[in-house]
Amino acid sequence: MAGSNRKKNQPDSGANYKTEVASLKAEGPQRLYVLWGQEDYLREQFLAQVKNVCLPDGGDDFSLHRFDGANLDLGKLADAVDAMPFLSDRSFIEVRGYDTNKAPEEEAAKLTALISDLPDYCTLAFVMAPDFALDGRLKLSKALKKHGKVLQFAPQSSDSLVIWVSRRFGALAKRITRADAEYLIEITGGLMNRMIPEIEKIASYAQDEVVTRADIDAVTEKTPDAVVFEMTDMLAQGDRDGAMATLAELLAMKDSEPIMLLAAIGGQMRRLYAAKVCERERVGASDAMSLCDVRYDFLVQKLQRSARRFSLEALERSVTLCAETDYAMKHTGGDDLLLLEDALLKIMMEAGR
Repeated sequence: MAGSNRKKNQPDSGANYKTEVASLKAEGPQRLYVLWGQEDYLREQFLAQVKNVCLPDGGDDFSLHRFDGANLDLGKLADAVDAMPFLSDRSFIEVRGYDTNKAPEEEAAKLTALISDLPDYCTLAFVMAPDFALDGRLKLSKALKKHGKVLQFAPQSSDSLVIWVSRRFGALAKRITRADAEYLIEITGGLMNRMIPEIEKIASYAQDEVVTRADIDAVTEKTPDAVVFEMTDMLAQGDRDGAMATLAELLAMKDSEPIMLLAAIGGQMRRLYAAKVCERERVGASDAMSLCDVRYDFLVQKLQRSARRFSLEALERSVTLCAETDYAMKHTGGDDLLLLEDALLKIMMEAGR
């Protein structure tokens, strides 16, 4: 299998926050930025850094302009670009939530002309939604790349996040082990804005200086994917009661339906199958992360530990079972919850073979 060029523990390509901040301070602001990516905490932190460099005194009505991308008026945006700053050296314009991929042809042409001729005193920043991804095939996208700096803030590596989690707890006079920091990353999904309130809750709850796994479990809201992971582990161990109790927990979550949970369980069984294959073929960490569709190498290791309770054939049958159950939910008119429970029991039986 071909090797990966990604650094160990680096799940996605993206901007190096520290490098970009250092470049900003050394070279000054660019005229144009496009900021996007799932890691909205770093995106907002970098935006604040750019704004602070452009407007160290905070800005005023002549130098600071904000636009809602959902109702963007290109005429008013052009006026803001042309407006000379009055009490500062630069002007800063923030456009939030404008989807350049969906801009009508005429609007895209006007915007392309605008960003191609930004004045020296102006910095224009497009701040995209977390699920946005720049379509490089479009003329407007090519113009944005040509005339500005396009920065994707991707989820961070496990090593970087462990250090960041430890520092957040340290600021609250608490300590956490690496294993428990990784556990917190796992059950929250690894995005910083989601982890910040959880870290604060844990630090307030923990009685001792060192945060424990029990402290984390007591107050942390887990992602549905993390709960599904726990449930499939219980199935692999033959813990029917625990798996069914976890299923009830999942069903109690907002907007949670049996067919949606089946999709999540099917995805988890596919990851277990991929982890089993990766271990058998001795696939490297970076490639295994990609094949298992997880962000962190410690999750690959956890998947492989769980997958050892199944044979490769049993995992293949479990993946097929999930697909068959999905078909039954959509076409037979059976009770979705009963179909889901039956599928879970069959997966548990596969683990015992």
